[in-house]
Amino acid sequence: MKEELVENVAWIGHKALRGPIRGVILSFAGLGGTASLKDWVGDQEREWASAGGLVLFPYYSPWAWMNPQTVAFVDELLDAVFLKYGLPPHTPIVATGGSMGGHGALAYTMSSRHRVARCYALSPVCDLLYHYGERPDLPRTFHAAYQSYGDIQEALIANSPARQTDRMPRIPYLVIHGDRDDAVAKSRHSDIFAARMRGAGHDFTYIELPGVGHCGPLSKAIKQALSKFVQEGWT
Repeated sequence: MKEELVENVAWIGHKALRGPIRGVILSFAGLGGTASLKDWVGDQEREWASAGGLVLFPYYSPWAWMNPQTVAFVDELLDAVFLKYGLPPHTPIVATGGSMGGHGALAYTMSSRHRVARCYALSPVCDLLYHYGERPDLPRTFHAAYQSYGDIQEALIANSPARQTDRMPRIPYLVIHGDRDDAVAKSRHSDIFAARMRGAGHDFTYIELPGVGHCGPLSKAIKQALSKFVQEGWT
């Protein structure tokens, strides 16, 4: 990808920067979240930018599920961004996202040819095979992502962080999940993933939120904790 094309395929938070770029933050969207262009800077993004974080919001299929084509696209996007902004190769990359975006952060960390420095996921889908039947709206999105209306079980297993913990890099992880989540069951996703990651000796922080639904609402203290975790990727 030519570096002059990056703003056609991703939202880039360079205008919010208040100094040199010290880290790159990948912000992955939830299901359907890339269906329209992003044209605003959130409070969290502004905070990261003020600390030197360049936020990238890649545009890809709204039903991508971080399939191999999406991983390759984000890899290529990062190459172009590093060239465009003259970033040193060792510039830290932090993967973030919620729901499908949380899965994206974990799966991209697992499969990218770039080294991700740390990963934060909110209410993440950790087991695609289980999630396939978790809601009636989901099967069509997985078949679209894996470009087949046949048996995609093998692909779902291969791209499920909870089933691939031996492939997860040895970096810091932060997962946050509410126990009232009715879209992505905490007990079938983050609980299992956390147990397996901790059992394998990973640097894994798991914040469980009683009474909280899908992706929030998050208290000020939790927002501060996740923001600190992300910024520690380059500070």
